[in-house]
Amino acid sequence: MILIVAQSLMAQSQESFADLAQKISPSVVNITTSTTVAGRTGPQGIVPEGSPFEDFFREFQDRNGQGDRPRRSSALGSGFVISEDGFIVTNNHVIEGADEVMVEFFEGFDLPATIVGTDPNTDIALLKVESDEPLKFVNFGDSDTARVGDWVMAMGNPLGQGFSVSAGIVSARNRALSGTYDDYIQTDAAINRGNSGGPLFNMNGDVIGVNTAILSPNGGSIGIGFSMASNVVTRVVDQLKEFGETRRGWLGVRIQDVTEDVAEALGLASAKGALVSDVPEGPAMEAGMQAGDVIVSFDGREVEDTRGLVRQVGNTTVGKAVRVVVNRDGATQTLLVTLGRREEAETAVPASQPGPMEEEAPQSMDLMGLTLSPLSGEIREQLELPDTAKGLAVMDVDETSEAFEKGLRAGDVITEAGQAQVAALGDLEDRIAEARDAGRKSILLLVRRAGDPRFVALTIAEDQ
Repeated sequence: MILIVAQSLMAQSQESFADLAQKISPSVVNITTSTTVAGRTGPQGIVPEGSPFEDFFREFQDRNGQGDRPRRSSALGSGFVISEDGFIVTNNHVIEGADEVMVEFFEGFDLPATIVGTDPNTDIALLKVESDEPLKFVNFGDSDTARVGDWVMAMGNPLGQGFSVSAGIVSARNRALSGTYDDYIQTDAAINRGNSGGPLFNMNGDVIGVNTAILSPNGGSIGIGFSMASNVVTRVVDQLKEFGETRRGWLGVRIQDVTEDVAEALGLASAKGALVSDVPEGPAMEAGMQAGDVIVSFDGREVEDTRGLVRQVGNTTVGKAVRVVVNRDGATQTLLVTLGRREEAETAVPASQPGPMEEEAPQSMDLMGLTLSPLSGEIREQLELPDTAKGLAVMDVDETSEAFEKGLRAGDVITEAGQAQVAALGDLEDRIAEARDAGRKSILLLVRRAGDPRFVALTIAEDQ
């Protein structure tokens, strides 16, 4: 009875999508791609080489177009026109590797398309067709105004069946799948293979998402589809149209989220911001940023976490000088950073800490579930560390300890504790004592594994 009432209310709230579908259909397109696939060089495991049936199977493959000749492979997808002069948006994976791209319009005519630019990070591609007549197009809407529960409509070419419309609601916002710049709208509007690259409309007929992926155990729609938010897409499209490529801002830091225990170890009021774990050569280093800084504001906007900061930086113009507010040693500082370009940034190798390391007699200590030893020449050689490396090597980790739960393993090297360098066991003991005297329940360690740094906060036991 409850289900019947709910369905009745939904029907009353949206009697028909027909007018909207009629309005937007001419701007939605089907996309067909052709790709040359290298031909086979033989039966390829169907029968053993030298078998008396080898010639028979090769002849069979040749008759079916699967011989040594190159073959053509086709794929189907969707897209939509965003300007009367022929710019079309689709997914990068729809046209990736294609030799030819054909666009079929709702009215029944086809046009060849050229690829203006692509962005694999957001899975967006921009195409261009030439038409004698102005093309009907749709506008982007503001995806930030979409609310969970709003009606939406998807249109495209599902499973190669031709133009098709499905409707549903916004199921969730700000979904992240696997990409750095992910900002997906989740919807229960039916999305299937072939819908990729098609638009997700609000009830005003504006595009608020590009249908990109589905969550499905069988390859078909189960009501969990994902559309890249239009506010991400528009920035990408503008850059592809202007430059033929993306140009994202680059800060030049390695960062991690500020957890509750990290916030406590640093004496922060809340677990917000992005903790800088390393500052290789780049814009941030030139501006004076340091490992251990917590970025709390970027270009006038509060930083909630690492995902938010990455998106903020990536959406900022290359070469812009921005104010970055960091928390350092309990006080805030403002740094002026001139952003570089992420696409041009080379992978930075953390610089070795300078200064000779004085050889010490082998010794170890058990602390916080860790068996630690100063870096000797032998340990450096085992861990493939430079002679100048300083720190404490983790020789063993108690599997029942908090350290093990937080990912520390034998072979890790602790280079800082309480945001101060440690080279001897006594240094770590001193830092723990200082943290306890300051009333803190945990201490922040900078741990390196194969040169890759991260901060870990460990609880300080009362009897230590």
